[in-house]
Amino acid sequence: MEQISWSDFEKVMIVAGTILRAELFPEARKPAYKIWVDFGPYGERKTSAQVTRLYTPEMLIGRQIIGIINFPEKQIGPFRSEFLLSGFETEEGVVLAGLERPVPNGTRLS
Repeated sequence: MEQISWSDFEKVMIVAGTILRAELFPEARKPAYKIWVDFGPYGERKTSAQVTRLYTPEMLIGRQIIGIINFPEKQIGPFRSEFLLSGFETEEGVVLAGLERPVPNGTRLS
């Protein structure tokens, strides 16, 4: 495993946000949702996420998540992904990374 410096870590914008909307993404090659998240001062951003095995759209609404917001945008079929939703791959599906208690949207991981 390659080690990184503290300055490398400081470049990654890992922030808390709240899911506002989630809907099926039928055009995706693998089952996925389109997800819109409020990142407070960083605005509302959208992404595509393959989290359909463990979550329904209704389960996602209002959930506070951890997102990486300074990767380049990525075109996924007809949809433009603006951040990376963090989670952990398991045999059952992707488990979203979450917070132990609520924090203001846009709070940065430190």
